[in-house]
Amino acid sequence: MILIPIFAFAIGILIGNIVFQGTPISGDAGIYLGVGVIAALDSILGGVKSALAGEFRSDVFLTGFLVNMVAAGFFAWFGDQIGVNLYLAAVLAMGWRIFNNLGLIRRQLLAAYLAGMRQRAVDRGEA
Repeated sequence: MILIPIFAFAIGILIGNIVFQGTPISGDAGIYLGVGVIAALDSILGGVKSALAGEFRSDVFLTGFLVNMVAAGFFAWFGDQIGVNLYLAAVLAMGWRIFNNLGLIRRQLLAAYLAGMRQRAVDRGEA
């Protein structure tokens, strides 16, 4: 179930590379795209973390994904309107969450791996 958003993200990147091949994205469009990608990555890693913990709910994932995208886009747009780089606040907050989620995912995968190794040792009678 969690693989669906990851595959959708990969397909989106592939389509974007095909459509915008050789076209540099700069200016406001580049800022909005960058903020959107970071918001999407934050949501995807949060979904992976919750799936590994056995707490994944698709409704929470989808609403979080949409709220992250809208909030990040709003910060970037509002910052453009008032002449302040507010998109940096969104990037900083979501970047913090991305690295936090990566650390938690790493710990969960390591704990599962070590538990499997211990179980195999017990099964072989080496404990």
